[in-house]
Amino acid sequence: MAATASAPAPVVEAPTPTLWAPIRLRSFRLLWLGQSLSLLGDGFSTIAFSWITLAVTHSTLDLGYVLTLQAIPRALLTLVGGSLSDKWSPRTLMTASSLTRALVMGAVGAAGLSGGLGLWMLLGAAAVFGAVDAFFQPARVTVLPSVVDKELLTQANALLGTGTRISAVLGPALGGLVVAVTQPSVAFVVDAACFALCGLLVSRIRPLAGRTPAGGGGAKGDSLGTRIREGIRFTLADSRIRTIIMLDTAVNFSYAGPFTVGFATLARAAGHGGSTTLGLLNGALAGGAMLGTLVGGLVKGHPRVGLMVAALAGWLAIGMGALGLVGNPVAAVAVVLAMGFGIGFQGVFGLSWIQRNIPGEVLSRVVSVDMVLGYAAAPISLVACGALARTGAAALFALPAVILTLTALATLASSQVRKMR
Repeated sequence: MAATASAPAPVVEAPTPTLWAPIRLRSFRLLWLGQSLSLLGDGFSTIAFSWITLAVTHSTLDLGYVLTLQAIPRALLTLVGGSLSDKWSPRTLMTASSLTRALVMGAVGAAGLSGGLGLWMLLGAAAVFGAVDAFFQPARVTVLPSVVDKELLTQANALLGTGTRISAVLGPALGGLVVAVTQPSVAFVVDAACFALCGLLVSRIRPLAGRTPAGGGGAKGDSLGTRIREGIRFTLADSRIRTIIMLDTAVNFSYAGPFTVGFATLARAAGHGGSTTLGLLNGALAGGAMLGTLVGGLVKGHPRVGLMVAALAGWLAIGMGALGLVGNPVAAVAVVLAMGFGIGFQGVFGLSWIQRNIPGEVLSRVVSVDMVLGYAAAPISLVACGALARTGAAALFALPAVILTLTALATLASSQVRKMR
């Protein structure tokens, strides 16, 4: 009998993960819930610090001091937090940060309930809270690659991003409710419970088999300053990383000034509905971003991130220009909803690209550079947009539109960036 050639075995492609695939992993569920509780606590702390400072001092100037002392250490120490997160386990830093914040908020709450709370304690607590938070933020981004497989990063970031945005909306709202029905000190106690639960959950996270969290990067004995400089050099040396960070900084610039001062300016304009419109604009931004994040998690494969960066920058530039010209609140809300969708959609892929392509031993340092630039962009944006608001909405929104347009053009000018996936 003549021999018959056997047919080649069919190639079976692995199914594309669904949006909900990461939920099957216990450690991811712990990370999602822990991170959401921490960010919920951040929202609580903003309301709690504000109300209790005003209740104790009756001074808006003192409130400014408290909030400033919370923001400055966070901005100054984020590079340190990023460096340590690449040297030690990010899970350890997240746990220690959460438990420390729980102790700080619990102490303030107890002092308030006993009547022994004063301005100096509030100033100290705000400074410690901001400093410790600087170690949590880079770690929460860099721990994910040790918890899920690379092919699940997009879906995992979509779910984490959705939890982040839900917490950002619920935190201040629930904090305000607790203050309204009880007193500010109770909000600190609830806040402490959120951080304590976060620390407990994160401490129970276990990396995947064969994976270890980021840590141990750099030569043995490297100083902290050396590690920080290495992270900055690594970030600046790669045009693809520079592009994503440039976009993130431009988006943070847009959030701080145009999405705060600008929204207030639009709402106060004749025929724009006042405080109702202001609430609708903020709701549209949050809702659009949440929807975009979820839709991003449904996209299959690895789209061209470089082109998406350029598209988002151009999309936001068009939206900024439109906001400076719209004549009614309905149109403004629609524009903001579309802008929020774009921010949420692209954010999933940009973050996943960073986690997938940057070595774990330097990942947290790169993330911390991105965060610091965002912190720096915020006050500049607020001052610039506050000054431009005097001449009207068109001039206010024109500035970020120009910045975003230049970001889009710079992205398209690099073939290496355009090919990013």
